[in-house]
Amino acid sequence: MSTRKLLLLSSFVIMMSSACSSDIFITHNGNMPSNERISQIRVGQSRAEVHQILGAPSNVVSLDKNTWIYMSSDIKRVAFFSPQEVERDVLTIRFNDQNQVEQIDRLTKKDGKEIKVSTDKTETLGHNPGFFRKYFGGVGQYMPFPTNVNPNR
Repeated sequence: MSTRKLLLLSSFVIMMSSACSSDIFITHNGNMPSNERISQIRVGQSRAEVHQILGAPSNVVSLDKNTWIYMSSDIKRVAFFSPQEVERDVLTIRFNDQNQVEQIDRLTKKDGKEIKVSTDKTETLGHNPGFFRKYFGGVGQYMPFPTNVNPNR
């Protein structure tokens, strides 16, 4: 290999390696109040008091409006690799029917489980159209102009 080709190849490798940044980006997501504020919450306090101390929750459970969730997470991103969750903090506050704090729970990433997304497909029951019906079944059914137009208008 000539020195010219070797020099060209080495400069190409240097340019490509410098293009791949080794910068690490950490993104903070969520609305977690400070530990000082969380320590002020006690069982028996009203919903209004909790809102005044902690602010609005990150989420209110849709099927149970009596559970407020405050959460935050730190996500690490490196170049083109998949993002990784570095830290997670979840605070749940459950209210009783009198709108008073009934239960306070705090969880971290260590308390959670990794859930793998399944790529399996669920078979649907019912109509399974053939090739022609699937691709040509709608031909002639589209009417861009209404058919019952009054000609005297």
